[in-house]
Amino acid sequence: MPMPFSVIAETFEKLERVTARTQMLLYLVELFKKTPAEVVDKVVYILQGKLWPDWKGLPELGVGEKLLVKAASIALHISEHQLERLAKRVGDIGKAIEMVKNEQLKKTGGRAPGLLAFMAKPGSAGESTLTVEKVYETLAKIAVAQGEGSRDIKLKLLAGLLAEASPKEAKYIARFVEGRLRLGVGDATIMEALAVVYAGSAAMRSIIERAYNLRADLGMIAKIVTTQGVEALKNIKPEVGIPIRPMLAERLSDPLEILKKLGGRALVEYKYDGERAQIHKKGDKIWIFSRRLENITHMYPDVVKMALENIKAEEAIIEGEIVAIDPETGELRPFQVLMRRRRKHDVHVAMEEIPVAVYLFDTVYVNGEDLTLKPLPYRREKLASIVNENDTWQLAKGTIVSDAEALEKFFLQAIEDGAEGIMAKAIHDKSIYQAGARGWLWIKYKRDYKSEMADTVDLVVIGAFYGKGRRGGKFGTLLMAAYDPESDTFKSVCKVGSGFTDEDLEKLPEMLAPYIRDTKPPRVDSAMKPDVWVEPALVAEIIGAELTLSPIHTCCYGWAKSGAGISIRFPRFIRWRPDKSPEDATTTKELYEMYLRQLRKLEETT
Repeated sequence: MPMPFSVIAETFEKLERVTARTQMLLYLVELFKKTPAEVVDKVVYILQGKLWPDWKGLPELGVGEKLLVKAASIALHISEHQLERLAKRVGDIGKAIEMVKNEQLKKTGGRAPGLLAFMAKPGSAGESTLTVEKVYETLAKIAVAQGEGSRDIKLKLLAGLLAEASPKEAKYIARFVEGRLRLGVGDATIMEALAVVYAGSAAMRSIIERAYNLRADLGMIAKIVTTQGVEALKNIKPEVGIPIRPMLAERLSDPLEILKKLGGRALVEYKYDGERAQIHKKGDKIWIFSRRLENITHMYPDVVKMALENIKAEEAIIEGEIVAIDPETGELRPFQVLMRRRRKHDVHVAMEEIPVAVYLFDTVYVNGEDLTLKPLPYRREKLASIVNENDTWQLAKGTIVSDAEALEKFFLQAIEDGAEGIMAKAIHDKSIYQAGARGWLWIKYKRDYKSEMADTVDLVVIGAFYGKGRRGGKFGTLLMAAYDPESDTFKSVCKVGSGFTDEDLEKLPEMLAPYIRDTKPPRVDSAMKPDVWVEPALVAEIIGAELTLSPIHTCCYGWAKSGAGISIRFPRFIRWRPDKSPEDATTTKELYEMYLRQLRKLEETT
């Protein structure tokens, strides 16, 4: 039987009312129990707030607020002005549409108003016969409508969908179109629910997660587990053209401790200040994915050419760093220069103005062989065997060290050469590629660690405060959080108001607008209440004087001392990190370990 879309709408309504992750999990378990295998992928995508994985490079819906209002006004047979006025009053176009529909149904006994009544086909008063397939397929048609006349096509399709929907369904369809579902459900919670329903236990989430890490398409993974069972996921291998969730690194600032963590011997490589790229090759076809798994192939035609000319394998998935270089000297240029290139509209002009080099550091797949479970020395040897090197396409500069002095010397050389630090990597038999995971196999050692706090951190915006004086009436301070992967929540760390340029502050309202919420987002854990709440989405690099205990912040609350969390004293904004997702942010565990190291250093000097 086709799955009624009302089942999803009812689940969304329940999710919207709760903030506890355990309750969210129960509602998702209920939903998946009612979901036929044929549409489980579509249900997962809708839960993620998308039609398909971002990396596919398929069109987004392309429906702005004005088009949504126009479509709703046609469906509801009221003026755009009336609808806009109501939406402004209630603060949500979806809620406004629901209210109008409910009122009309009361007056008409369950039948749609006006000349468009034929578009709605209620089974009984107030009900609709919309299915998940119908909603998904209609939205997909809206997304792919391109070119001349596409606006009218989008308008007609969306108006028809809203007319046919029940009030509750229409509310969530409108919010989906707006990109503001406000559910607060993360991938980790979806995977756990899938594990409970299709693998019999939340403990089986690790199998689903590994499969998802190797093929970053949660809808596809859900389809496999529902139709073939969890055992089929154990055989999942990387596939060219589907990005792998990248392996992540821990961070330390003591060479002795780094070597101790890595077993006394390590490969140390330059950590280039560029954009991490996952490059896929199959015959004469090249894909390039960012660390957030966006398809950025079109942004780097020069890198595509390099890959075609210099990857000798027929099929391969390799990783490297794309770095801006000075066209006259060949010297490395900072990350911000590369980001300027990405913002330019004419990519060919950008290529001339800001040329790049690629520094390769790993491979996870070559000609049918899954290398993710192979140790790093084997992967590195395989990488060297399948690439031709030249000035702009080469292996990352690296060496093997077994003492702290050699590691520190290499670190200083990396800084001198324009890198931002080094990556120290385990080379023992268990040095596998941990896709999507952060472990003590890779450790970052950056130049920022020489600052007072001994480290920069990447934190997520969860709120904003209005400023005073020159910043009066504008956002002047942000509430920042670290990510807790155990609970899939974002825990407050500090308020940051310094380090911003005037230009940064001018852009803040526009940057924050899509993510501002009336109430605290479900995945946010904060005792401090900002002037406005912000859905976790934007990541910023922060430095400070020191890590300190705080009675008001929830990060690591109670870990170091009862009644206190960990905060940053005198935090300062450094830069935005658009290449990082919220889940890539510094974790609560990392901050706690940084705090303990700081304490140890203080004890050593007193």
